[in-house]
Amino acid sequence: MTTFAVRIVKMVDAMPSTISGMAIARQIIRSGTSPSANYRAACLAKSDKDFVNKLKMVEEELDETCHWIEIIIRSELMKESRMKPIHQEACELLNIIAKTIVSTKTRMNADDISKSKKS
Repeated sequence: MTTFAVRIVKMVDAMPSTISGMAIARQIIRSGTSPSANYRAACLAKSDKDFVNKLKMVEEELDETCHWIEIIIRSELMKESRMKPIHQEACELLNIIAKTIVSTKTRMNADDISKSKKS
């Protein structure tokens, strides 16, 4: 996640200094770098529920980042060829986090069922 955040920082620094470029840069620098910090927080979660809640924040920020990258591509603020790899990475990270959330919730439900059968 940290490597992705660094790529976002470098991409933002290369964006045009137009009104729209600066506005989108401010949005994507926040949404594109916060998943790294939130993922670190998730790794220190105190429980599975806390872990899932923190990963949900990562998921939301990655989804927003995908959105801003799509806006950058469609508005031609930067070349599509330059944006495609970072867009693909953002989408892949989003899929990984979403699957992790689902598998953690599935495991939590199985643990709850197992505990209730023992009672």
